Amino acid sequence: MLVTVKELLVEAEKKQQAVGAFNVPNLESLRGVIQAAEELGVPVIIQHAEVHENLISIEEIGPVMVEFAKRANIPVAVHLDHGATLEECVKAVRLGFTSIMYDASLKSYETNVKETTELVKIAHSVGVSVEAELGEMTNSTVGGGEGRASDASDFGNVDLFTNPQQANEFIQNTGVDSLAISFGTVHGKYLAEPNLDFERIESIRKTTSKTPLVMHGGSGVSAADYRKAIAAGIRKINYYTYMNLAAGESAKKVLINSQQDELFFDELSLDVTSAIKENVIEALKIFNGLN
Repeated sequence: MLVTVKELLVEAEKKQQAVGAFNVPNLESLRGVIQAAEELGVPVIIQHAEVHENLISIEEIGPVMVEFAKRANIPVAVHLDHGATLEECVKAVRLGFTSIMYDASLKSYETNVKETTELVKIAHSVGVSVEAELGEMTNSTVGGGEGRASDASDFGNVDLFTNPQQANEFIQNTGVDSLAISFGTVHGKYLAEPNLDFERIESIRKTTSKTPLVMHGGSGVSAADYRKAIAAGIRKINYYTYMNLAAGESAKKVLINSQQDELFFDELSLDVTSAIKENVIEALKIFNGLN
């Protein structure tokens, strides 16, 4: 069932839970994520990150994502993650995405407000919800910011964290439906122990009248820290790197342990899909308070 992210976050707020959001740059990850959510009977967000255009274009994977969402027996939102340009965001809307993230967080605050406001007007006119980002996060040093090892040089740099008062001003001026905030997470694989500022989440939540807050760099965080972040007000958690690693480890084991002279890719594909599914199930259980 195809829905918007806004609908899912309203329900998550009522239940004091978070919705899992997973990047799906191939059919194995798309199938694994949907299968995991259907097995647990929980809603899910499937995402295409603009940085993954080198893996597959939005024109190729977008229509498939929308079709999978429509056929699913649980609520599924189709979301553009880290859209860097107005053109990419509009393209996602035209392909049937029900939610977009416009990321102007590395631009000046004034530019971020101006461009995000313009996009909100366009998206809301066709019923599409909008996520934006305020504050800076450490990105991956390899692979363009998604799914590889992360440089820890700025890890815990509070000067990069989202300012609560500015967050409230930003939301009021732009009309965004949710806000990705910086409070100590990083994109990619953690090379240092996460030190998350939960008090900052609570402060932002109070100053922004409970606007749904989004956690990027969600992979690799402990179950205890996930629960603390959700209790503090996080309602959407982006997760990709560690399910990607689970898929890679699964493929490696099959290749190492195979006793056959020939290995067919379709068998490897099924094994990888299963590994992604199991990894996502464990994450969704935590996000939805099921363990």
